[in-house]
Amino acid sequence: MDESILGTWRGERGEEWSAAQGLESILLSIQSLMSSNPYENEPGFETANGPTDKKNQKDYVLKIRHETLRITVILRLEHSLGIREDPLLQSRRCQVRLTDDIDTDEADEDSVPFEPFEDLCKRRFLWFYDTYLAAAKKGEEEVMDGVQFTRMPFEGQSNSMDGRFCYGELASRLKTIKTALDAETARWATEGAAAVQQEMTVAHNLSRQFEQSVEAFKRDGLPHNIELENGNPFVWVVTYFGKPMTNLDGGLFRFRLLLSPRFPREQPRARFDTAIFHHSISKAGIPYYGVSSSKREDVRCHIEAIIEALEEEAPPYDPRIMVHPEAHKLYWGSPEDRKMYNRRLRRLVQQSIE
Repeated sequence: MDESILGTWRGERGEEWSAAQGLESILLSIQSLMSSNPYENEPGFETANGPTDKKNQKDYVLKIRHETLRITVILRLEHSLGIREDPLLQSRRCQVRLTDDIDTDEADEDSVPFEPFEDLCKRRFLWFYDTYLAAAKKGEEEVMDGVQFTRMPFEGQSNSMDGRFCYGELASRLKTIKTALDAETARWATEGAAAVQQEMTVAHNLSRQFEQSVEAFKRDGLPHNIELENGNPFVWVVTYFGKPMTNLDGGLFRFRLLLSPRFPREQPRARFDTAIFHHSISKAGIPYYGVSSSKREDVRCHIEAIIEALEEEAPPYDPRIMVHPEAHKLYWGSPEDRKMYNRRLRRLVQQSIE
């Protein structure tokens, strides 16, 4: 039923798309399709119980995982970063430019389709990079590169997912995206310095926010220190002092927030300079945190959210939030695993002050 609402196959009378369907029903339909065994969402699954069907289920999961990583993660980021052009989006860009030629005397070469989630996708990639890479490496162990996808009984000429496994290539492309994102983030400091010289509004805004944040930390009696790197309001450096009576007690950690000249449309990107073993911080030092939409323009709220994620004592288990696979496994594992997690965290806390 759900697939027919989305128009992927013909449903029975009353099951197909109609104007009565709203955004909520569509999102619920998509959510219902998210399963560790996507084969069960396809037509004919109810009668599939033979040996061949069991093999098909396994093969279908393998290719769905491969194509999800390739299409929804890699291709989208490659397009955003200009690494590889998506033909469909390239066509849309050409259409926009054609409209500009008609409506204005001079074509705007920078006109591109509106991509409201581009920045979010980039930040999520940095959060989950290690998980994506681990998935690619696991897939490479399960199926050899070059093996052709198995066509399923419900796939036809006009509705099929054909191709070959190429996990080795996907892993390489993930690394290329990571390098490009790191370079893009580093450029923000240079672009920010230029924005200061040009006396842009965003530079004045961030300078004022920095002054207010310093005063707020002093007023609230927080021991943490905030400073600007080389006086650049687009690079905030935070020194965090570990919370007493916790595993972080006695630690001294530095992380920096890099801000874009297009802030707040592009949100800050944070990275710990000090090594830390934590379930909310990736191996590369990228912290996973959230800020409400009403506070996205306040840089201090980002700092406070990072500290809150760092100090959270009993976070609920969520398998979707795995920014550091090894730390995640130990933190929510057995009592012995948790002891190992605490030891590794305490070891780096000690090293942070040596």
